Amino acid sequence: MKKSLLALAVLGAFAGAASAQSSVTLFGVVDLSAKYINNGGGTQYQLSQDGLSSSRIGFRGTEDLGGGLAASFWLEGALSADTGTQGLTAVNNGNGAPNAAATFTRRATVSLANQWGEVRLGRDYTPTFWNATIFDPFGTNGVGSSGNLYLIVPATPTGGSYGTLVRANNTIGYFLPSGIAGGLYGQVQVAAGQNQAGNKYIGGRLGYAAGPFNVAGSWGRTQVLLNPDTIGTNYNFGGSWNFGFLLLSGYYGRLNISDASQNNWYIGGVAPLGAWNFKASYGQVDRTGHIGALTVDGQKASQIAVGADYNLSKRTALYATYSYINNSDGAAFIVGGLNNVAAGGAVPNSNSTGFEMGVKHSF
Repeated sequence: MKKSLLALAVLGAFAGAASAQSSVTLFGVVDLSAKYINNGGGTQYQLSQDGLSSSRIGFRGTEDLGGGLAASFWLEGALSADTGTQGLTAVNNGNGAPNAAATFTRRATVSLANQWGEVRLGRDYTPTFWNATIFDPFGTNGVGSSGNLYLIVPATPTGGSYGTLVRANNTIGYFLPSGIAGGLYGQVQVAAGQNQAGNKYIGGRLGYAAGPFNVAGSWGRTQVLLNPDTIGTNYNFGGSWNFGFLLLSGYYGRLNISDASQNNWYIGGVAPLGAWNFKASYGQVDRTGHIGALTVDGQKASQIAVGADYNLSKRTALYATYSYINNSDGAAFIVGGLNNVAAGGAVPNSNSTGFEMGVKHSF
């Protein structure tokens, strides 16, 4: 049975609307792993998820409106496959707590597109996050994610949040059409704050990809506190070169809030060999400054990660990843970042180690 027919069967309540679409697709990923975590506070064994890809379930569709114009929608929710429950992707994605009532927390958008580009509205990834994840050999997933050093912001004032590090609510975005100027691509995005700290955002991304070469930069500005008005900025640059036997990539980013700043960089690579992909990365983070009485000056950490995945088919893969974080000068980064408080959580100046083996199946 075609995915479009299966999606219509599952979405019985939407059947009338879906029948007018040129295509409707049900898609998803189930990714589970056995994980070992050792932080400064202790050790823990877990049945975890999202080691290679983020578990999810979603629906997307497109309608051809004629004259080169198309309308589309994309509804995608997080999935906690280890418990069989709805995933709790934090709506604020920074310091905000997960919202169990939000079904499509990963993406919920509607779009219009033609030869001049795409206009997209709804909850979506921010341009500044795309650079961080696209050039990461581990795709900001699992124990090897560069996000272990990235997602903890320098500091946020009391009552504040940096909710746009990954996604933003209430966005309007524009994407350049593909294939212009050889390999130029880009997007701009604005998000309404709607009296919510950490969501008012404006940013953009511009890149160029041709042959084996790909490079891009992005910039974003977020209102992390409403009163008094406190602004955070985020900019980064990334690039990669595909040598055939090795995809080499690198990244540099900087976060700023008031007098505090955080610098991140990493280098890494993916070496394909038949059905295998071998991965490795090394990254560092350092912080300076303070917000009020909270100081982060001099904090440093580094991470090394190695891993491999084996493709049993186009949709199913086995994988294993190991990572090690070295904290110093008061830093307390841990494997799993903000999403992992297991094994005692973060302890300043303590090291953090993670290892996982798992299976990913996409549909």
